[in-house]
Amino acid sequence: MNLISSILLITALLSTVLAIVSFWLPQMNPDQEKLSPYECGFDPLGSARLPFSMRFFLVAILFLLFDLEIALLLPLPWGDQLPSPLATFFWAAVLLALLILGLMYEWVQGGLEWAE
Repeated sequence: MNLISSILLITALLSTVLAIVSFWLPQMNPDQEKLSPYECGFDPLGSARLPFSMRFFLVAILFLLFDLEIALLLPLPWGDQLPSPLATFFWAAVLLALLILGLMYEWVQGGLEWAE
């Protein structure tokens, strides 16, 4: 228990010190030169900041979430070597049900449709 307390104390102390130091460091003062885009010494032809599609962002986040859930299912072949393979099957079924419910929810909400 003493080890856990010391680790928590060091973590809290380090976080506090880093937060205080970040306020003391000099702030960046962007001027017009720093904010202007640079294209090999020429004036830029268009805007350097392209609009970002929120639909693409949503699909990317959904991919990451569902990919993480699939990665949780990868060790299942080793799960039937455990003393109680029924418990492994139960938790795998719960995880798959959660995955299917999430997919159905996104489908109903229209999160998977690319064109509006």
